[in-house]
Amino acid sequence: MSEPSASSSATAVRSGALAWTGKRLPLQVLRSAAGHYIGTQDDEGPVSRESVEYFPNHLAAQRALDTHAWTQRAHP
Repeated sequence: MSEPSASSSATAVRSGALAWTGKRLPLQVLRSAAGHYIGTQDDEGPVSRESVEYFPNHLAAQRALDTHAWTQRAHP
């Protein structure tokens, strides 16, 4: 599975690299007590935090996701 990065094309299917659920989960903006982050979730809730960064708000995290301006975590 390829990891999203700043060099990924905008047309690439973006799914979580750390979500080991046996299915591809789309990247999306999620929120925790620490802040907004890029991660994955399924019907039961959050599965993985994919971004190294936490963002101050939803808009900043969405902008980073849309422009590939975030860093993929190497480990869960």
